[in-house]
Amino acid sequence: MLPDEPRSSADRSPEGGPPGCYRHPGTPAGISCTRCERPICPECMVPASVGFHCPECVGAGHAGARRATTRFGGVPAADGGLVTRVLVGVNVVVWLLAAYVLTPRLDQVWELLSVGRDRDGGPGGVADGPDQWYRLLTATFLHDQWWHIGLNMLVLLVLGPPLEEALGRLRFLALYLVAGLGGSTFAFLVAGDWLRSVGASGAIFGLIGATIVMQLRNRGALAPVMAFLVFNLIVTFSREGIDWRAHLGGLALGALTAAGLMYAPRERRGLVQGLAVAGALAVEAAMLLVGMSLYGS
Repeated sequence: MLPDEPRSSADRSPEGGPPGCYRHPGTPAGISCTRCERPICPECMVPASVGFHCPECVGAGHAGARRATTRFGGVPAADGGLVTRVLVGVNVVVWLLAAYVLTPRLDQVWELLSVGRDRDGGPGGVADGPDQWYRLLTATFLHDQWWHIGLNMLVLLVLGPPLEEALGRLRFLALYLVAGLGGSTFAFLVAGDWLRSVGASGAIFGLIGATIVMQLRNRGALAPVMAFLVFNLIVTFSREGIDWRAHLGGLALGALTAAGLMYAPRERRGLVQGLAVAGALAVEAAMLLVGMSLYGS
């Protein structure tokens, strides 16, 4: 507006005093927005580093602002370990139900069971067909002994929060579930002729693999997590009754998925990360189908 141009009725008060607020014409405005110079009343003033802004200028500034993300593209959260604690809670509740309430029904229905077609009574469990494939996931929340769930949950509480904080909740949950399914499907591929397995160990080994990838990506210290992995592998192959197949499958799928999530280029991060998770699921689907060709009906 030129200095000698008459003001519109919206920019002046009816009494000829201070101009009216551009949003509330009947309310006198004592100051103007420092960005667009429109008159604003106290209700519309938004404090800025210099003076005050109007709501529209503030909204335009927020729209152009870059959204904050975690190290690898997730949504930041004040509580970086929420999903980790929820997973621990779910595992503990399922263990209590299986051990003291729905005994032995829950174990029988949820365990990773597979009986090949060449066995008496086969095919059974996962080998019996799609109606039983849910066991590949439900078995990862079952545990037989208190020490079994205790050790797994302890490792989850140690490794989970740093990964969850770096990846964001959704990506961390996807990593955990993909690793758990990777352990189950690899176990079925190798030993689906006769298999009974339970436990979150596949998912836990997946988190170990993901932690190694994160340390490599961040150029952090590798020695502690590598020593922890070697120790767990020694225990895996030195004790009877431990499903080494689930451990190795979870480790491999967890590490591969983490690599896709953490090495995705920033400009195409969402696409690459989505393809990484989809690719891991495709590998697991392929292992399941090959296993069905070997053991199924």
